Amino acid sequence: QVQLVESGGGLVQAGGSLMLSCAASGRTFSSYTMGWFRQAPGKAREFVAAISRADSSTLYSDSVKGRFTISRNNAKNTVYLQMNSLKPEDAAVYYCAAADSRYFGPSYRTEGRYDYWGQGTQVTVSS
Repeated sequence: QVQLVESGGGLVQAGGSLMLSCAASGRTFSSYTMGWFRQAPGKAREFVAAISRADSSTLYSDSVKGRFTISRNNAKNTVYLQMNSLKPEDAAVYYCAAADSRYFGPSYRTEGRYDYWGQGTQVTVSS
């Protein structure tokens, strides 16, 4: 079992930056593939980024590639999402997720691959 708590959301102007953090507690953080998803009002939750547990390989959605960076610090049990050049369409509740799996690949763009979820943090982008 692992508990996930997101932080770092807030209000930012378009073109600005935010860094989200997700602190994990419970079982060994380094055992988990980690992901970020987001959900805007009236829309389905969508994949944003993921990072492997082993070699920190990463995946990004096309909509954020080149603007967002996912990283992890296993010593601090934390995964980060650095968001640059924010656009109004990036506004959403951002969720951190953990997958108890030794594998990593394109399937980790899918919600169903993840076992644990945080409560989310709101990101608002003003135009």
